Amino acid sequence: MATKKVTVTIPEDLLDEIRVEAAERGLSAYVADALRFKRDRDRLLELVDWLQEEHGPVTEHERAAALDELAELDAEHERRRASGPSNAGEAA
Repeated sequence: MATKKVTVTIPEDLLDEIRVEAAERGLSAYVADALRFKRDRDRLLELVDWLQEEHGPVTEHERAAALDELAELDAEHERRRASGPSNAGEAA
């Protein structure tokens, strides 16, 4: 993958914190990951805006149902992680 060097200005206290977090990966990799995450989040927010324009705002009931489903998925993920290595190649 091609890269390009750029200059940015970051508050000193934030840079100090980031350097601690990014120690093993390196500052450039950390910043690139953070920018990808921000770009992806911005795209998702654009999608949400478009969907709300097309279908109306999400109701409180829909929001609660989605959060419940996410909690169930998180719990299932945690159960699988706690049970040890996955046998992904085996049939269910």
